[in-house]
Amino acid sequence: MRNRTLYILIAVTLLFAGCGEYNKVLKSTDAGYKYNKAKEYYLAEDYNKAVTLFSEVYPVIRGSDKSEEALYLMANAYYGQGDNLMAGHYFGTLAKTFPNGPYVQEAYYMAAYCLYLDSPKPRLDQAPTKQAIEAFELYVNLYPKSENAGKALNYIDELREKLVQKDYLNAKLYFDLGNYLGNNYKSAVITAENVLKEYPDTKYREDLSFLILKAKYMQAVNSVESKLEERYRSTVDEYYSFSNDFPESSHLKEAEKMFEDSQKVLKRFN
Repeated sequence: MRNRTLYILIAVTLLFAGCGEYNKVLKSTDAGYKYNKAKEYYLAEDYNKAVTLFSEVYPVIRGSDKSEEALYLMANAYYGQGDNLMAGHYFGTLAKTFPNGPYVQEAYYMAAYCLYLDSPKPRLDQAPTKQAIEAFELYVNLYPKSENAGKALNYIDELREKLVQKDYLNAKLYFDLGNYLGNNYKSAVITAENVLKEYPDTKYREDLSFLILKAKYMQAVNSVESKLEERYRSTVDEYYSFSNDFPESSHLKEAEKMFEDSQKVLKRFN
């Protein structure tokens, strides 16, 4: 029990000693001293203290021979802290400010990677995802033979699939809305077809194609008499395309049912 109490006292003493030293650094007006202490905290992986000190001292030393290294360490400190937004900002600033420096290639990659890490879930706005794609594309264009070029291309593919998933969810939402406040089946078809035009090799190709078929069928089912034949024939054409492209699809049985129903209706027009 005494030993445990002793250990706690030692830990508390060290903690307050450390806090006292850090407070001393914060109050210092010596930029060189503060910068060196920021580096010490960075190397000790105490990124919170490092970020605070780098943020305070960088405006003072900007333009000096320490400026480039300071930006690099500050960006990495933010990254170590888990603040991808700020890390990406400073990596991007580093790349643009020192285009011929030793850190520029890494800075371009990390700026893109931080955007990738902040890419939101598919249901949310995908502006950051598009920014990440553009940043990785820039990196690959600048450094096509770099060791990270392959990773960058893989991340681009992954991010593009997220954009497709977002549009697929939008198309599905239109389908689920049906005829509520308008012909949402038509919007579902247009959205899905546009995605397939832009991303013909997407892994969601089968799901998007089946959604188009279902939406066209539902348009026909809910059609006015004057458009009935045209829409059921479009459904039949879509069925042939789907069954040819995906002969082993798990959706084939449902697709065949829509095809058969369409054929029955079209007999009236023969």
